[in-house]
Amino acid sequence: MAPLGTRPEHDRLDFYRRDMAQLSQRGRLRSLSPRAGVDFSSNDYIGLAASDRLKDAIRAALDDGVAVGAAGSRLLRGHTEWQADFEFEAARFFGAEAALGFGGGYMANFALLATLPQREDLLLMDELSHASTHEGARAGRASVQRFRHGDVAHAEDVITNWRRAGNTGAVWIAVESLYSMDGDVAPLRELAALADCHGFLIVDEAHATGVFGPDGRGLTHHLEGRENVLTLHTLGKALGGSGALICGAKCLLDFMVNRSRPFIFATAPSPLMAVAGRAALQILRDEPWRRDLLQDHIACFNDEMARRLPRIQTSGSQIVPLIVGPDAETMALAAQIQARGFDVRGIRPPTVPEGSARLRISLNLNVTRQDILRLTDTLEELWPDL
Repeated sequence: MAPLGTRPEHDRLDFYRRDMAQLSQRGRLRSLSPRAGVDFSSNDYIGLAASDRLKDAIRAALDDGVAVGAAGSRLLRGHTEWQADFEFEAARFFGAEAALGFGGGYMANFALLATLPQREDLLLMDELSHASTHEGARAGRASVQRFRHGDVAHAEDVITNWRRAGNTGAVWIAVESLYSMDGDVAPLRELAALADCHGFLIVDEAHATGVFGPDGRGLTHHLEGRENVLTLHTLGKALGGSGALICGAKCLLDFMVNRSRPFIFATAPSPLMAVAGRAALQILRDEPWRRDLLQDHIACFNDEMARRLPRIQTSGSQIVPLIVGPDAETMALAAQIQARGFDVRGIRPPTVPEGSARLRISLNLNVTRQDILRLTDTLEELWPDL
């Protein structure tokens, strides 16, 4: 007889094994693999992750006694002078009243959406918003609705219907400035006008920071500083480190310091990432050639694709989705391209909508023009006749 409080003998892992088997049968089983081949998959858009200037900044900080770890939450001993200096400098750089740092973009987005919209409010999200947006919305208090991707008229219709139902709270419109899987840009001016009438605009600048705008300040640079606009800038993509910043009105960020559980109870970011972040902002000012060269890469890829595979539409940004459709065909094509020496990854649902599995081409400064020409040669040769 089993001891009291224990279950009869059974396979405790059966559910998990069956779930993995089902994913495998559907062509959606994920696994971790080391980086290999020419980098057409990372978000290191302007080549800062291995930059000598970032390495030198961190080396100098270590020599000056800066610790590797924060050793506590920000409200305990984890708030360092280096993080405070970085947030002050970042707010000035991006044009916001204040900035607040987090350990990563996912957690920053989650914390913002779970904390600021209140019970009487509406959180209105673009349907293609990042997973962190959806999870933050689920954890928050506000009512949640979605609008068709990039469709401001539909967003306005949703708000109108919500108001007609007697709701008087604020509307929080959450979008990405540059979408991570489609590479297209949000209609930010029109969305800002809608937010001016109804509440707030939250813009995830993760894939635009360092790439677009004056000095790489992002696509929302013309809206920074408004009291009803919050932006999220990640440090782990074009800026070459890790972590994230929320920029906006000091009152809203102070509210997060006092009310956001993901901020209050999390270990603070490494002081070294604050050092790297300040160095990265200075590089953005000093080395505009990086953004210029990236734009050259984008133009080269677009021109070659238009010549070789004219039926495939490109995005116009550094993120280029090449839609294949079926999951299995997408992953088989990605494997063939990887075998030719290119790190190109297949993206499947649920990351993207059903039936839109794709290759996600990420153009960056870790590749050369010759690499781009060889990749487009390979795509022309292997692209399936779907």
